[in-house]
Amino acid sequence: MSHATIFRKTLSALAAGLFVALALAGSARPAAADFRLCNNTPSRVGVAVGYKDAEGWTTEGWWNLPSRTCETVLKGNLVARYYYVYAIDYDRGGEWTGRAYMCTRDREFTIRGIGDCLAHGYDRTGFFEVDTGEQRAWTVQLTESAEQPAQKPLAPGNQLNAPPAGAGATSAPGNKTP
Repeated sequence: MSHATIFRKTLSALAAGLFVALALAGSARPAAADFRLCNNTPSRVGVAVGYKDAEGWTTEGWWNLPSRTCETVLKGNLVARYYYVYAIDYDRGGEWTGRAYMCTRDREFTIRGIGDCLAHGYDRTGFFEVDTGEQRAWTVQLTESAEQPAQKPLAPGNQLNAPPAGAGATSAPGNKTP
């Protein structure tokens, strides 16, 4: 066998290997690591979230979730163990609320800090706590109150570690449903 033939066969094998590697790399997807909310009700729902990152407390809103849909509200790996959610049913009234008070407003917002909401011109709103157990991704399921599982009280001490007082919210790691 001549050197030219060996060279062509080697080059052909390398090209085929490179093609396979590129095809596999192009089809690989990174694991989703997001904070998602699912509206499992027949109504349109508005959602606000709160969390603590390296710069302090932040609340953000509004995400409008049509009936029976899910949406990623925070993209990327979760930065905290505890997240806080407030949601309102636009069509039939009612809300998912709790005793962790944070600042909100009627229109789209990102607010830094949770103290003196009223003095700063914001509303003071009760959010319910979601313990992600330090998972990289989490999904909260908003359901009607009749579907609400029993809630376990959380440890007292921190005003932001109060049990949820609202209706129908469950949560699960990743994109699993409880």
